[in-house]
Amino acid sequence: MNDKSATELDKLNAEITERFSGLSKRLQEVAKYVLDYPNDIAFGTVAVIAKNANVHPSTLIRFANAFDFSGFSDMQKLFQNKLLQESPNYDERIKSIQDDDSLDSANVSISLLEQFSQANTQALTYLKNNTDVDDLEKAREILSQADSIHVKAVRRSFPVASYLAYLLNHINLRCFLLDGVGGMHEEQEHLIRKNDAIIVISFHPYAAETIATVENAVAKGNPIILFTDSPLSPLAQKATVTFIVKEAEVHSFRSLTSTMCLVQSLALSLVHQLETKTDNASL
Repeated sequence: MNDKSATELDKLNAEITERFSGLSKRLQEVAKYVLDYPNDIAFGTVAVIAKNANVHPSTLIRFANAFDFSGFSDMQKLFQNKLLQESPNYDERIKSIQDDDSLDSANVSISLLEQFSQANTQALTYLKNNTDVDDLEKAREILSQADSIHVKAVRRSFPVASYLAYLLNHINLRCFLLDGVGGMHEEQEHLIRKNDAIIVISFHPYAAETIATVENAVAKGNPIILFTDSPLSPLAQKATVTFIVKEAEVHSFRSLTSTMCLVQSLALSLVHQLETKTDNASL
């Protein structure tokens, strides 16, 4: 796929996200499926895609027409071209692991280890190839300029927040983990000041506590750095910088490896930037 094709697909995804709220309920279902399962869109039949998206096949054609394609197959070509260029084929390899029926009591432990290792290897390659360097630089600048950093995540995504807060404090940045101990989510958020930055990690089904934190931060004008799993996350449009992370999944258990790698890279990049500022200040 040439750069023009990649740009066209990126533009389509951006337009779908921008126009999502104005689409009909049925077209919104298609939009969600198109953004969340691009590889299925690339090589699936209209009948199978419609069934998985829980819509009538004609709805797929209406969706394509709504975005100025002559038909669904015309839109599908953008996804096919992108998939043919990508190496490795992340979603397809993960799917092949999920369909593996070779596990038995004699090899289950090592087989699962192999499956998780391979799935995460592919997910990390996808992460490297699909993370926008400009977004990383923007996030790094926001965090380096903040008086304090507040990190919020609950349930499955909480381990990422906990580690990130630990790491940021150990590189001498003022960081608070908004863990809501004792149900004190609102009380902890009173610590957030004007020149502070917020880091949020939230995956589907997007915890109400996290959404409330983001809404409060938006009202105060604080910059928000978001790690999530879909551009249709209810938090994505409210964030200053959004990272869409596609985690590995094995037998319906989703990993946190890619998200952990991404936040670790961002945090450690701050060490370099802060050291550079310190050196310049001493000149």
